[in-house]
Amino acid sequence: MKLKTAIVGPGNIGIDLMLKIARSEHLELVMMAGIVPDSYGLKLAAEKGIKTTLEGIHGILKEKDIDIVFDATGARAHQMHAPLLKEAGIFAIDLTPAAVGPYCVPAVELNFAFDIDNVNMVTCGGQATVPIVAAVNRVTPVEYAEIVATISSKSAGPGTRQNIDEFTETTRSALIKVGGAKDAKAIIILNPAEPPVMMRNTIYCKCDTSKIDQITESIHAMVAEVKRYVPGYRLKVEPYADGERIIAMVEVEGAGDYLPKYSGNLDIITSASIAVAERYAEHKMKGAN
Repeated sequence: MKLKTAIVGPGNIGIDLMLKIARSEHLELVMMAGIVPDSYGLKLAAEKGIKTTLEGIHGILKEKDIDIVFDATGARAHQMHAPLLKEAGIFAIDLTPAAVGPYCVPAVELNFAFDIDNVNMVTCGGQATVPIVAAVNRVTPVEYAEIVATISSKSAGPGTRQNIDEFTETTRSALIKVGGAKDAKAIIILNPAEPPVMMRNTIYCKCDTSKIDQITESIHAMVAEVKRYVPGYRLKVEPYADGERIIAMVEVEGAGDYLPKYSGNLDIITSASIAVAERYAEHKMKGAN
């Protein structure tokens, strides 16, 4: 038995999700929803035999027995979608920075309460950097964390560009609430270089740097955890101490399911979303047996 899923938002993230769901043992995509008639994502979904609708979230709500909706629209749209999905009793996985539900970074915490109706996947930068901050924090308290996420300009679609403010605020909040930092700042850079650059994230943590050996061990263990659901996640620069700061850099290479491999920023958030959906499905199926 597979749980029935739908995607609202047939852009790059929606299409990448569609291809990943097709490989899942626990999930079945039954509908792709949008509002633009000439959407390539809707056309591609229809070619694959997936039901489509131009009524957006309202089209999904007319469909029966949907278990999970992936929201790949924008922060403002999800704030409207969330109460509708909650009223319909549908579990929502929010890939926007709307932050309606609790933050979820699978490598740090995946055992969320399954009676909640909505989880927020933070941001691509948050998925890449929060695990590193959490890895440092479990060795020694992080007084302040700062991250700089650099992505290729080509991999930043309209949704990303419209949500820059929400990106910085949501990522900062996740560095504190999930990563454990006492204070934090997040910065994003859209790099126009050709050929396009891989997603790279530099993480600075103000902490007790005398524990660098334990911190390095903790970060390596955390990178291995993330690689379980994002194979292209890797440590680009080994952690090192610079005065009162620990500095490290991670790189994310996409799986290349739909988008080029340099679009690791999109791959990491779709992969994290699938990890959450599969855990939710395992829990539901266990409860059904």
